[in-house]
Formats: sequence, C-alpha cells, structure tokens
Amino acid sequence: MLLLVLNNLCSMESEGIVIRIKTPVGDMDSSVDSPSHLNFSDLLAAIKDVMPEATVTAFEYEDEVGDRITVRSDEELKAMLSYYCNTVMEQRINGLLPEPLQIFPRGVYSIFEASCIKCYNLSFCLSTLKKSSAELKKILTNGQINEHDLQYQEQLGHGNGGTVYKAYHLLGKRIVAVKVIPLDITVELQKQIMSELEILYKCDSPYIIKFYSAFFVENRISICTEFMDGGSLDVYWRIPEHVLGRIAVAVVKGLTYLWSLKILHRGEKATFM
Repeated sequence: MLLLVLNNLCSMESEGIVIRIKTPVGDMDSSVDSPSHLNFSDLLAAIKDVMPEATVTAFEYEDEVGDRITVRSDEELKAMLSYYCNTVMEQRINGLLPEPLQIFPRGVYSIFEASCIKCYNLSFCLSTLKKSSAELKKILTNGQINEHDLQYQEQLGHGNGGTVYKAYHLLGKRIVAVKVIPLDITVELQKQIMSELEILYKCDSPYIIKFYSAFFVENRISICTEFMDGGSLDVYWRIPEHVLGRIAVAVVKGLTYLWSLKILHRGEKATFM
C-alpha cells in the first residue's frame, strides 16, 4: 500500500496538484508543486493562511460515494493524496479534465466580545436561523449555570452531535443533563446545534424539557437542560394502555405547542420521549 502511495504521488511530481479549500465565504485554491513532500502540518498551515481567525484542527475530503473522510495525520493525508491521484488517473483515461482536490476545514472561529464567544461560521448559522448575534449573546450570558458549578456524575449517551452527561448543579442543588458538543464538527452539525439551542431557549412548556443554560469552554459548547430521571421510552418494553394514552396526549400537546411557535418536529420516536 505504501509503495502504491509513493508511486502515485511521484507520477504527479512533474506538474503538481491544486488543492481547493472550501470555506463558508468561498473557495480558495492552493498549488502544491511536490505532493510527495506535503505533510499534514504544512496543509494545516495553508488552511490557516486562508482562514486566519479559525482554529482548524483537521479537514475532510469526499470519497467516490460522497462520504466525508477526516484527515488528522500524515498517514491519513497520504491516503487522501493516493485516492486523489488514482481519481485523476481515471479521469485522464476517460478523457476528462482533472478537478482540484477539494478539502473541507474543520474547526472553530472564536471572537471575544463582551464575554460572548461565537462558534466558527456563526454568522452563517445565524443568518440561516434568522437570529441576531445579540440574541445569541443573551442566551449565552443569561444562563443559570456555568462550568464551575457542575459536578459530572456519569455519561448518559454519545452520538455524532456530542455527549450527554448527568451532572449535579451545586448552586441550584439539582440534577441536570449536560450535552457537550465539540466545535470541531461540520458546518451542517453546527447549524443543527444552533437550531436546537434556539428552540430550547424559546420554549416554555411542561411537555418539553426545560432549558437552563449554555456556555462555551475551550473548544466546546455545553447545553444544560432538565434531567429526566425516567429515561426514554425505548428502554421500556410493554407499556399499559392507560399509561400509553396519557403519553400520547402529552406528546400531542408538546407538538401543538411547538407548532404554535412555527416549529415542526419531524423526529418523533421513543428515544426522544
């Protein structure tokens, strides 16, 4: 495999390659004269030149089926270059003009203004959500909880969107759920997180978990909400009909409340209840 990588890279040394850095504000092309001498830190430095206010820790490229592959090391970089060189060879055999190698930076953009930290590409997220930075600042600074007030007890779950913990709030003397989300994620996930934060902050209903606070620490955002000690419905097997009826009524009331706020929830399933 290593021999294949070196052979493919060496075959392109005479002409070099073009790497297209995809950013929220447009595409930037960077020429590489000697692909075989390119290393991960060099490419990361090139990305930082294009995005000087971003803290970029990795980047992604798309494979032949459109899946995103993350690159965090020299070995993964060589695998990416090998894949790209094979793609270029196939394009040339088919008489096609080779496309630049497209990469998608992953990282965080931080601005410190009046103790408000905004996530990378936040202005793009906010325009999509029709939410002003002043409103976001209100969410982040008016919370009831901060990092130092929490004692983490156990992990409740983990997924692409982050990790959920059970924690004890020292000042409020209550158990809370804390969703910790690293900001080294895709723009799509950032938009999803911002949307979730906006909805939780806006809602005030006995049928929807209560939002307490949200705050930034280092390279992650934490969202603190009411802790539901009964767990989700998917952990229960058979539910008596009279209980199921009350659950159904509560779900409908919660959805009706969201609808009154012009919010459509399309993920109704047992794991979310």
